[in-house]
Amino acid sequence: MRDDDKLLDLPTAQFGSGVIGVCDICGTRQAVIVLQKERYKLCVIDFLNKAWLKSDKKPGAPAPVYRSERAWFPTTALKGGKAPAILLVPTKPVRHPGVLLTPDVYGITTTLLDGAIRLAREGFEVMIPDLVKTEGVGPGHHLRMRAGSRFRGGVAVTSKGVDHLVRLYADALEFLRGREMIDPAKTAIFGTSYGATLGLALAARDTKLTAVAVAYPVALQPADLLKLVSVPLLYVAGSDDPVAKRARGQIEVAAAAMKAKVEYVELAAVRHDFLSRDLAAYDLAKAEEAWGRIVAFLKQQLMPPPPRPPPPPVKVAAPAPATPAKPVAPAASPAAASVAATPGRA
Repeated sequence: MRDDDKLLDLPTAQFGSGVIGVCDICGTRQAVIVLQKERYKLCVIDFLNKAWLKSDKKPGAPAPVYRSERAWFPTTALKGGKAPAILLVPTKPVRHPGVLLTPDVYGITTTLLDGAIRLAREGFEVMIPDLVKTEGVGPGHHLRMRAGSRFRGGVAVTSKGVDHLVRLYADALEFLRGREMIDPAKTAIFGTSYGATLGLALAARDTKLTAVAVAYPVALQPADLLKLVSVPLLYVAGSDDPVAKRARGQIEVAAAAMKAKVEYVELAAVRHDFLSRDLAAYDLAKAEEAWGRIVAFLKQQLMPPPPRPPPPPVKVAAPAPATPAKPVAPAASPAAASVAATPGRA
């Protein structure tokens, strides 16, 4: 590793420190002085010559739309009492809605990272439990889920291994709601494949959610758990995905008993895992369409536009006063008219 590789993360550099970076004036990568107060990075020569005073360049780069950080959340599902996660936090200083991404045992895949970045850019605070670095989670959990899906009609969410993951995600969701800049009344779940199934199982238990979005989920057992989902649900899958079709059938049966609306998005001629950039099933055009529908659904549920103010009252003009009618001359009687018409009468 070169010396300058570990000094690239300039936001951690203190005011007045000397690091390797790009001078804001000359644009050359060299030893620079960080002027955090002015948000400039200047090489020594330009700093001594006060060249920054006559520069027409704006100081520093604009703040990123979001920042990422690692966190540890408390959980009763593990003996150690805590588990790792990745957080993507919007930098805008307002309360954000939160979205928990529920991975399967493959951990933080390219699909979840893709979705997390898209959501963070839209103003959601996103949390992804890092299963690969979580103690007690391993291939055994994955084998149980695959065996249940293939031989028992669905993932047995009440089994010990699967319930272990659902409890872990429930604790992660509570941690997310307790974050300083999170609006606890606006939280959602998103997952794909087996992670989507785990997300549905969690949604059946959590009554404080706002919405759930799943992409090509796997069927679960018992299917009646879906009847307990009480928030708007978005289902996204491809037409050439028999695994997801089984899960859709369960959702359609349970939809009559659900208290919330279910939306279905079925994309033609795509298979399971079509959102995964590193798999053969990936379809760029259909993936972009699906991501657009997923983000729009979550924004509609968690970021609804403010209600329109009532229109101002319309003032009704007072009616104009009636114009008095002109007096009409009395009409002559028939007798007088006949006398006037007789010749020789004075």
